[in-house]
Amino acid sequence: METIRILLVDDHEVVRTGLRSFLEAQDYFEVVGEACNGDEAIDLAMEIQPDVTVMDITMPGMDGLESTRRLAKKCPDCDVLALTVHDDKQYFFEMMAAGAAGYISKQAAADELVDAIRTVCAGDVYLQPSLANWLLDDYRRLLAQTPTAEQSPPHAESEQKQELHPDLDVLSERELQVLEMVAEGLTTPQIAEKLGLSPKTISRHRGRIMNKLDIHSATKLVKFAIRVGLITV
Repeated sequence: METIRILLVDDHEVVRTGLRSFLEAQDYFEVVGEACNGDEAIDLAMEIQPDVTVMDITMPGMDGLESTRRLAKKCPDCDVLALTVHDDKQYFFEMMAAGAAGYISKQAAADELVDAIRTVCAGDVYLQPSLANWLLDDYRRLLAQTPTAEQSPPHAESEQKQELHPDLDVLSERELQVLEMVAEGLTTPQIAEKLGLSPKTISRHRGRIMNKLDIHSATKLVKFAIRVGLITV
């Protein structure tokens, strides 16, 4: 297993020190940098190119939300894991929409943080189980508001399919396979094993899928899968 290079972003030095000590005690983890605000995080991330940035949300100057948005554009290969005291739906949805690949509270168990870092580094989405229900609840609500076929006006079905399945024809056969497996909840290593490819190759396929569908957040990819019926909620 390759070493996961981690950037810690939190405005409290004592928190960073504790996280560094804990994470570096784990196998294949290396903390390669620390930042106390979003501005420092972006500059440092562009310099050292970490695999995962563990990002606090509330910080002086540029906060974690804006920093995540900018990192998604400037360092697309650096996955952001939100680690925060905010157990709040608004922060959750805003961070995931900004491009975070995972969200976990500081009250979570230590082994959950380890799992979260490994998951997002593998190119998958990590949602703390107690928070993942927010995503499903939100889409159950949206689906309940979607007109049924009987309620839809003429031609609405074809228009809806166009909305729910944008540009699927631009995906290759392999990319469609990967998208379907992602929708089924398989992790990158599991997909790689099933297709006989390397995890890095699967991660590249995921990146191309997101670019072709103009979906630039791992969570939005999951939402897309729900909308097109690849995930049953």
